[in-house]
Amino acid sequence: MTPRLRRLLPVANRAFDACCALALLLVVVAASNVGWMPAGFNDFLSSRITVKNTILLAMFLVAWNTAFGAAGLHTAPSRQSLWRQSLLIVRASTVGSLTLPLFALSSQSGAFQMWMVGTFWIAAIVVETAGRTLITLGARYLSNRPAARMSVVIVGSDERALRLSDELAAQRLAHYDILGFVESPTEATLPELRDRVRGTLADLESLIAGNPVDLVLVALPVRTCFEQIQDVINTCERVGVEVQVDLTDFFSLSRAKPMFDQAEERPALRLTLVTEDYRVVIKRLVDVCAAAAGIVVLAPLFVVGACLVRLSGPGPIFFSQARYGYNRRQFRMHKFRTMVADAERLQSGLESRNEAQGPVFKIRNDPRITPIGRFLRKTSIDELPQLFNVLKGEMSLVGPRPLPLRDVSRFADTRLMRRFSVRPGLTCLWQINGRSNINFDAWVQMDLAYIDNWSLTLDARILLKTVPAVISGSGAA
Repeated sequence: MTPRLRRLLPVANRAFDACCALALLLVVVAASNVGWMPAGFNDFLSSRITVKNTILLAMFLVAWNTAFGAAGLHTAPSRQSLWRQSLLIVRASTVGSLTLPLFALSSQSGAFQMWMVGTFWIAAIVVETAGRTLITLGARYLSNRPAARMSVVIVGSDERALRLSDELAAQRLAHYDILGFVESPTEATLPELRDRVRGTLADLESLIAGNPVDLVLVALPVRTCFEQIQDVINTCERVGVEVQVDLTDFFSLSRAKPMFDQAEERPALRLTLVTEDYRVVIKRLVDVCAAAAGIVVLAPLFVVGACLVRLSGPGPIFFSQARYGYNRRQFRMHKFRTMVADAERLQSGLESRNEAQGPVFKIRNDPRITPIGRFLRKTSIDELPQLFNVLKGEMSLVGPRPLPLRDVSRFADTRLMRRFSVRPGLTCLWQINGRSNINFDAWVQMDLAYIDNWSLTLDARILLKTVPAVISGSGAA
């Protein structure tokens, strides 16, 4: 299970509990008072919304979520079997329902009676069990996808690092691929880890920059390796990779027991480069809904684009190229073809004419672009197929533009790797500030500024400004 999924599951569990309790309570009350609603459900409901009932409902929802949280049901489901989870749901539902008799005792009209408590309790157990089972199975499905495998580097090569490696291998809902170990600076490397050591701390930056790495786990003793851990953190910040520092031996404990964070398997200090909370879920929902709606609404433009490409000459309608995405995972980015069919083969002969600064390749009057292709680029119609990349989760509506493998291979500054700490996007800051007229250094600064200051509001502003930029065709090449 990816760290992002592990952190979002408790949020999903809390939201499900609250929605489940509220919906079931309304259903039970409505179903039990069908004969008392001659004017309809809305009039019946409005007559029951009083200050007293609102306070009781708030107390019930707080008690319900507290009961489920206390039972450990707001944690990631990887720690509980389905049978154990069902028993906890029965216990939490029983405790959470203890406030419901207050509704019956305070009801003067008899709209809520004591037998409804039992009805709600049984329905809640059934629905909560079914819902939690679906959430758990969904988490397992998502964790079994190849994209959910986590590529990990462990800093350390002693018993602590070996123990951490064994813990990762034992995770039921997580799939960790350990890329290798970085030698411990204070203790001797274990013989069983010697063949898996990829270098020293001095090699960590090149190891991360040269391989897709999702997570760096630091298994060094904090008290004796503080400076080395700080160097690791600095490196991960520069390259844009999440780092976790194992804190299991930070204190010497005699009686006290360490408390585990609900979203982690062990006490650890997490340092992320990008804010990850409920807004990530909203961003993804917006991506899916907007991409799906865009594909439907813009279907005529898809047809027009396909016909224009076909008229431009021989070759496929779509151009698909390998690009680097989130955490340097490769994916195929789709566009309407705007160049001659063998454009990629011809690029090597045009390298001397490259007009762009830095590692990227761009020629303003590229001879490979067809006349119709130039029109498609000017109007941004060629970018429309990337809505399918957004729908698949390979891209987002807003984010740094995905770069070809050729460009990334020429990155001289590892700081540029930080752009892979978010999903690439259809549009970004430099797309609305000149597009191809922006030099590489300004382009990089804008991408990093977006990552550092990301918010839903910033995404909305970029999307709104993209529309006039596309219509005017300013900076398109």
